[in-house]
Amino acid sequence: MAYMATSRLTTTEAANYLGVSISTLYRMENRGLVKPSRTPGGQRRFSREELDAYQRKSTNFVAPQNPHHSLLQQSDSTGEQVAAEPEKSLELDLVYDADADDQDKVAPDPRNKLNDLSGKEWIVETKSVWFQKGLGASHPHANYERMHPAPFSFQDVSRLISFFSKQGETVLDPFSGIGSTTKACALSDRKATAIELSEHWMALSKERLDHEVGPGASNKHEWLTGDVRNILPDLPSSNYHFIVTSPPYWSILAKNGDHKVRNERTVNGLSTRYSTTDDDLGNIPDYGEFLKQIVEVFLGCGRVLKTERYLAIVVSDFRHKSSFISFHSDLIQGLNGARLDEHHRLVLQGTKVLLQNHKKLYPYGYPFAYVENIHHQYVLIFRKIPESKYRRKHEL
Repeated sequence: MAYMATSRLTTTEAANYLGVSISTLYRMENRGLVKPSRTPGGQRRFSREELDAYQRKSTNFVAPQNPHHSLLQQSDSTGEQVAAEPEKSLELDLVYDADADDQDKVAPDPRNKLNDLSGKEWIVETKSVWFQKGLGASHPHANYERMHPAPFSFQDVSRLISFFSKQGETVLDPFSGIGSTTKACALSDRKATAIELSEHWMALSKERLDHEVGPGASNKHEWLTGDVRNILPDLPSSNYHFIVTSPPYWSILAKNGDHKVRNERTVNGLSTRYSTTDDDLGNIPDYGEFLKQIVEVFLGCGRVLKTERYLAIVVSDFRHKSSFISFHSDLIQGLNGARLDEHHRLVLQGTKVLLQNHKKLYPYGYPFAYVENIHHQYVLIFRKIPESKYRRKHEL
């Protein structure tokens, strides 16, 4: 190859010589693993002898043993182990200026109307698998979250809000619960609208914001108490930039407590149900009717969502007696391609798997039958698109 004819290689030639991307070569330089010289014009030049020395001294990456806290280990030129988070080690084949000095500090593309992320930040968030993040049971800010029987980590919803909205934009949570979405909005300069049936959970959500974010933080957001089926029709169409929520998982919380409920909630005097009111979707006895009602709610959400923007639904599958209910796929079947009005459709864009490695294992079914410990949730991501665009792209 042409670059073999000289001992001083350009950036592209050096990357090809090592078999890595240009962005990886820049990271190697930033970590001091390779040290290029500069031409009078400021362009990098790499010594082939130095690259050969690096290859002799370096080792291959070692696969992580604990994926939740995984670090990629690589020996540098001195033999010292260097740790890097997998997300930061991801090779991003974006279009870089081959001789830019600082590739890690990239401003958002001016064409990016969705969020405030750079290209590198954007790519990392498109992974189909995330590990759930929490504060930990001993953290003082976990107290309010723990009160709710089905809390949603504000750290996880923060990632969704950061990707699917910009600072200053509006976010709706139609099943607000203990207020994780509103807290995430408060900490990221978004305006939240929270809908919650229970006055108890709504009051605790406001108290949580004022305690965990700051006095008066709750006053900066909109709180609507009541049945979401009655509130949504009164909201203006195409009003919100992003909608995110974790809805009721049917009546699973109304069942007699299993190992988990008894060990983690009942003995500690914590709530095991959303509410006992008949207006609660989680108290509908028939799953088919529950599914119909919840689909209608999300179609109503689609109406108040701005065109070309996104709806994210965090759900889990579950068991009911001897049946395994694939709740996430039932929602997809009910919503994907559904008409919101004569001009718009709701279309599935992808699903994320939210892994819950921290959860305890319980002996369900032992020693007679396989019963799954469900340690993941799904994030269903839908987009509101014009009917004309749907016909062009999704119909044969």
